[in-house]
Amino acid sequence: MLQCSIEPFFSFDTFMSTPSVTRRQWGAQAALATAAACWGVPGALRAQPLAGDPARVRIAVGGCRTLYYLPLVIADAMGFFKSEGLAVSLVDQAGGALALQALRAGDADVCCAAYEHGLRWAAAPGSTAPQALRSLAVLGRAPQLALGASTRTWPVRSVARFKGMRVGVSSAGSSTEFLASLWLAQAGASLDEVRFVGVGSGLGAVAALRQGAVHALCHADPLMTMLEQRGDIRLLADTRSLKGSAELFAGTMPAACLLVPAAFAEQRPAQAQALVNGLVHALKWLQTASPADLARAVPADHMMGDRSAYLAAFQRNRETLSPDGLMPADGPATALRALARLWPELDAGRVGLASTFTDAYVRKAKLKFNL
Repeated sequence: MLQCSIEPFFSFDTFMSTPSVTRRQWGAQAALATAAACWGVPGALRAQPLAGDPARVRIAVGGCRTLYYLPLVIADAMGFFKSEGLAVSLVDQAGGALALQALRAGDADVCCAAYEHGLRWAAAPGSTAPQALRSLAVLGRAPQLALGASTRTWPVRSVARFKGMRVGVSSAGSSTEFLASLWLAQAGASLDEVRFVGVGSGLGAVAALRQGAVHALCHADPLMTMLEQRGDIRLLADTRSLKGSAELFAGTMPAACLLVPAAFAEQRPAQAQALVNGLVHALKWLQTASPADLARAVPADHMMGDRSAYLAAFQRNRETLSPDGLMPADGPATALRALARLWPELDAGRVGLASTFTDAYVRKAKLKFNL
């Protein structure tokens, strides 16, 4: 496990507090944090449902209330998983890295997290094919994250001169930390001087910024749109559009994916297909959903008390949703290049990109839904 000092931020999301780490503590180990041990085959994988009973599947997810995982939330809320014969439980975590930890610990069967997590695992020393994670469906074709500086506490415009910088992220090792690190490094900041503070995925992140616990925040919507509308942040980087993502990554950067251990796909192939069917159905629904449709479908607490900001954020992010769940042609290579820019110690040469995803399940789902 990653060893680091703990600086919990107590507020709305006290239970979501996660460690604060420096670049030296985190950078060399981040690639291993999501894949430090072999999963083995949890009992849940061996247990098969009785004929006629819904198949129970637990999905670890790094922040259900963010728009980053909206297709997953819609598939659950609209009954698309249920119609495929699944009884799905969403195991909500404060960030994608923690969702991977829940999967490793046997608290979930599959995971919804950024595609890059699967790449980190594949590039880590000691990883083997039977334990590999593979993306079966892509939910977003841009990271849908933004990095914003506090308009109250960000003291300088040059990050190269900013000592003692504290940046709020969903959790240590998450995509929010990855994106913030990538932009700060490109802007000339010394990542050894930066502290990343886990602030969760709820209103605790807003409180952390407003109370000065962090100088900047890297997060997903609706939080970032809420903070923008209220004048709390100045944007430094924005990947909530295809254009903004391409400018930072020089290609299509896949975001949230359905990541499945090899053992699950091999032993429960029908359930793997049913999960993908539900997600592709949700992506098709989102193509034509109106704001009113979305407001009726999404649980009220996901809007965090600001319905108009949530719907505005949806419209802003809408083009970044995958149109069908397929992996973008340049997505895997783009993600691997981005990882290598930050962590040259990763053994990127041993990663067979073709083994980190498959479009086979999505292609079957597209036939079913005429997509």
